[in-house]
Amino acid sequence: MADQIIGLHEWIATPPGAYLLAWERAQMATAVADVFGFHALQLGLPELDALAANRMPHRWLATETPNEKAAFVTDFSALPFPANSLDLVVLPHALELTADPHSALSEVARVLVPEGRVVICGFNPMSLWGFRQQRGHLYRRLGVNRLFLPQAGEFIGYLRCRDWLRLLSFEIESGDFGCYRPALTREPWLQRFAWMDQAGARWWPFFGAVYCLVAVKRVRGMTLLNPAWKPTRILANAPVSVANSSGSHRVGFQ
Repeated sequence: MADQIIGLHEWIATPPGAYLLAWERAQMATAVADVFGFHALQLGLPELDALAANRMPHRWLATETPNEKAAFVTDFSALPFPANSLDLVVLPHALELTADPHSALSEVARVLVPEGRVVICGFNPMSLWGFRQQRGHLYRRLGVNRLFLPQAGEFIGYLRCRDWLRLLSFEIESGDFGCYRPALTREPWLQRFAWMDQAGARWWPFFGAVYCLVAVKRVRGMTLLNPAWKPTRILANAPVSVANSSGSHRVGFQ
């Protein structure tokens, strides 16, 4: 089965994909539930309704390729929103699959309001899954496809992603790792190693197969006021609103 995997959307339908999706769904629910504002955006992975637990009145799902679940299609490096107009942006594996991840993240920084939040999920190259993927790339040079994870895109490690965010004036609020089971393709074998989720979170927390980062956009020299009421911002030339499209380890940062 793994030899036929060609992309993230196909991979999500496999047993390890479902395992990862369940972990990310729980992480997103926790990360976005208490983020308040008016406008939220999800970039990529329509299989995961990352904004389901959020209560903002205006929520969009965007993809770079046509998808029936998406509100609109756009280049992640050129989002159709004014500067300082979104309160929350979530990127489940979007940076890994877009052609220019650094430009996409810079664009997210542009459209977020001061104190707005970004939530990013990505594969961790320093994990059992990442090691198997690296070995698969060696086999590909011999003409044999033994990749475990999706072929497309470049996996961006946790530390690299964190450094990019800091360069864009984001402050890391939290970082989570999860999915510690071995790189296995069959459901029964994945279930046999369920105990590794708790063991991994305790003994090797930074080697989970996937990570989730939450960061806040900081603007130096700006004093935020808290008025008694806040008027609704109207986005010029923005897409139509879509409401509710259909074991981890946390690391704190200062």
